[in-house]
Parts: sequence; C-alpha cells; structure tokens
Amino acid sequence: MQNRPLFLSFESLQKQVVAGLNAGLSGISWWTTDIGGFTGGNVEDPKFHELLARWFQFGTFCPVMWIHGFREPAEQTIEHADRMFGQPFGSGAFNEIYKYPKATYQILRKYLFMREAMRPYIMAQMKQAHEKGTPVMRPLFYDFNHDDTAWNISDEYMFGPDILVAPILHADEQQRQIYLPAGEKWIDINTQKVYDGGQAITVATPVETIPVFTRASHPVKEILNFTAPELVE
Repeated sequence: MQNRPLFLSFESLQKQVVAGLNAGLSGISWWTTDIGGFTGGNVEDPKFHELLARWFQFGTFCPVMWIHGFREPAEQTIEHADRMFGQPFGSGAFNEIYKYPKATYQILRKYLFMREAMRPYIMAQMKQAHEKGTPVMRPLFYDFNHDDTAWNISDEYMFGPDILVAPILHADEQQRQIYLPAGEKWIDINTQKVYDGGQAITVATPVETIPVFTRASHPVKEILNFTAPELVE
C-alpha cells in the first residue's frame, strides 16, 4: 500500500508516521510513503533539502522504501494542466539523490546503504508479516503492552521487534525527547550509549542523524556497527 502525501511539509511528514502505524495494525504490512512528498519541493531550496533528508531517514525504516515525486522547478506547460491538481504540468525536476548538493547527498546515501545493510533483518520481518500478519512497522505498545506510557506514544515506533525509531518531524529540530519502553535496555546506534528502559531521554539530532535504538538483549548488528562506504569522487 502506498500512501501518497500530495503536498510536502513537515506537517505532512508527521501524518505519514501515524498513517503507517495504522496501516500496519490494519493488516497492511507492505506500506510506504512518497519520500519528500509527491507535489512540489524545489530541488534548489535548502529548506526542501532538510525536509527530504528527514523524510528519507524515516523512509529507511518503513516496510517499503520509495522516493517519488513531482519536483520543482518544472517544465511549465498548460497542456494537461487538469491532471496536476490545477497546476501547470510538464516534466518535473530530478529525483536522483546524487544530483543534490554534496552535503545532502552524503546524508541520503548513508541511509540508502543502511537500508541495504538491514536487508536480512527486513526480509525476516516480511516473512513474519506474510505468514502471521505481524506488522513490520508498529506502535510501541505492540511489543510493550505492559508499559502504560507506550500506549500514548505516536511519534515513535518499532521497526520489527528489535529496532526503535524516533523520526525527526519538525524543521530545524536539533534535539528531541524519546521514550524508551520498560523491560529492556536500549543501545543508541549513533553513540553506542546504553540506556535503561522506562524513561524519557533527550538526544542530539543534527540533520544527518535520526534517533534509532536497538534492544541490548538482541541487537541488530547491521546497524549497530554500520559505516557507510567512503564516497569516491
């Protein structure tokens, strides 16, 4: 199932998290979102670069990873304008990640390689989804129903049983608070620091980083020890 956010904004990104969680609980595990939003997004605008980076990071931890959209500046014509929500329709700008400025490209390629590193883990989750209907992307309470606080968290989620994801959903968000479910110790994959569950913590969130944690009792080593290949220019 593809959820198509027509207009891009951080508000729209926030809605994608909730949509994905609800889709999973409704039995639709093969869910995805248009990374960056479908309509708009000027490829020359630094504000869009930030939004794209944050959306791309979130997309890395979705059941299906999909970048797709009609970017600006576009070739403007009036032919078939009615097909593009009343806007002039033509050929959109690029979607290839390597065409973005180097700083943005470095972030995107990092998470593209991280996604590839997680392939065995994701395949295992897809097998569970196929055989048992287990959602790949699910709310914290799915795995931690004994934790009352977990039932009230809607901006974090589990990606399979061993990865906790806390996407960045606001512009220029340099830190965010994260709740770690009780009954487990958690490893921050970005710092390797170990935290006790059952508490809220605050972590730094520079634009190149999405907060991701793995269970200390069953760590996903592919991301815990992940390093993107060196960029050869």
